[in-house]
Amino acid sequence: MSATALTYLFVGLSFSLYIGIAIWSRSDSTKEFYVAGGHVHPLANGAATAADWMSAASFLSMAGIIAFEGADGARYLMGWTGGYVLLALCLAPYLRKFAKFTVPDFIGERYYSRTARLVAVVCVIFISFTYISGQMRGVGLVFSRFLEVDINTGVIVGMAIVFFYAVLGGMKGITYTQVAQYCVLIFAYLVPAIYISLMLTNNPFPMFGLGSFMAGEEVYLLDKLDGLSTELGMSAFTASNKSTIDMFFITAALMAGTAGLPHVIVRFFTVPSVRDARISAGYALIFIALLYTTAPAVAAFARINIIDTLNEIKYADAPTWFTKWEDSGLIAWIDKNEDGHIQYRGGNALDPRTPAYIDAEGKEGQRLLSNKATSNENELYIDRDIVVLAHPEIAELPNWVIALVAAGGLAAALSTAAGLLLVISAAISHDLLKMTFRPEITEKQELLYARISAAVAIGIAGLFGIYPPGFVAQVVAFAFGLAAASFFPVILLGIFSRRMNKEAAIAGMITGLSFTFSYIVFFKFISPELNNAAHWWFGISPEGIGTLGMLLNFTVSFVVMNITPPPPPDVLALIDNIRLPEQEEN
Repeated sequence: MSATALTYLFVGLSFSLYIGIAIWSRSDSTKEFYVAGGHVHPLANGAATAADWMSAASFLSMAGIIAFEGADGARYLMGWTGGYVLLALCLAPYLRKFAKFTVPDFIGERYYSRTARLVAVVCVIFISFTYISGQMRGVGLVFSRFLEVDINTGVIVGMAIVFFYAVLGGMKGITYTQVAQYCVLIFAYLVPAIYISLMLTNNPFPMFGLGSFMAGEEVYLLDKLDGLSTELGMSAFTASNKSTIDMFFITAALMAGTAGLPHVIVRFFTVPSVRDARISAGYALIFIALLYTTAPAVAAFARINIIDTLNEIKYADAPTWFTKWEDSGLIAWIDKNEDGHIQYRGGNALDPRTPAYIDAEGKEGQRLLSNKATSNENELYIDRDIVVLAHPEIAELPNWVIALVAAGGLAAALSTAAGLLLVISAAISHDLLKMTFRPEITEKQELLYARISAAVAIGIAGLFGIYPPGFVAQVVAFAFGLAAASFFPVILLGIFSRRMNKEAAIAGMITGLSFTFSYIVFFKFISPELNNAAHWWFGISPEGIGTLGMLLNFTVSFVVMNITPPPPPDVLALIDNIRLPEQEEN
């Protein structure tokens, strides 16, 4: 069968599985809708957490960033994995002891304030919609290439699938759907990686193949890749070009942002006990490690194969996959020296923003883009978000592997999108309506409002997918920065500081969120021409500014808590109870 036919088959089967699970696990109560009834097995919750965690950024974009940036891309590996450990050790068991539905729920009760709850809801909405735009873009990328529909249509189809199982099943449906999605995405990620590792290094384990000799050669893979890169005027794969301060701030923002992500935190409310929360965190770490230890190898393999496959070949002899990705506007070639050959060199062939595809052809038949070429010698543009999706075709793997990767990419994007949508839905129906403005509504009415909120959120998320503000991992990094600047300090201090009060929490969240959001918007949307190290504060990029926002949050919180009254006795008792999870009766 052709790759397209197999992709339709694999995607159709996986979507049928997700919908079937949603029907089987339909939620009939708010507790089932928000936290799956609180009785999910730790193993299942670990797999669901891993799927919720490993979004389109992890599956599609992380290896692409490492492939193009080399060692600098390690900030995502260090930040996301380190952040998950921080979450599992410092926050998850204590929040599970609190035993409520949402992060704003914790903040509202811990800080005994309706205003604090409302500020937390605003933070949830900002973070979740920023994050979800990356997921919907990932859905569109997969559909546009492998199912041969345009990106907008792909986003709409993805919205329809998420709508069905998120609105119908709530957290209960999402949890068991995410277990299935984890199995799909990890199998789809590892199978081509193992194939290609065997081809390049004769080692079946990609993470070890990265440090092995090339097959049939007496040279290490990384040494060969460094040599190929420097010969073509690129930075060596193992070299770092980012400033130390920016690298540190981005990694710290990703770590703290991870520990403050509401859609990951809520997963620990779905297990029966604090002990189960710890166990599920351990399972999730193992499941996540399978992909994260493989990603650097996938990146290195892809960079070697791209150089070997495309550099200095005639456009007329370009492989079929190249012209198909051209149709999507995510690969482009401009024949600067008019010799009909593709020159892949250091530097950007095009404006680094996502290129705007126009229906035109160049002299050699190549698709043209509206972006102007720069003056350097590089003629090739490759969108980093396609590296994982295109790599099986580049390596000439069987069609069923190509189809499997497409299904895995969709599983990664949809699993995280569903979790984010539920967080938005719960923030609106539970925290805004039930707990703030309309406490008189019944459980049945709250469940209805939750489903309506999810449906509206899906529509807005689709618009973000159609008009994304950047490439997938970058957009997700902004979400992590917002989470680091807003939620992480108030949750951490809310658990471990008896002096932390509502005034400090409100002031800290507003300061951190507004500063970080303003910085990102200014450099990414208002004045993108100034978005470079010469104009950044202290050399900190928009990706890393969440760390500075977090430090401002901590500073404001410490100052305000020491000049305002301490929390009341009942809140102090709540804090003491949260900090003693071992006393919980199972």
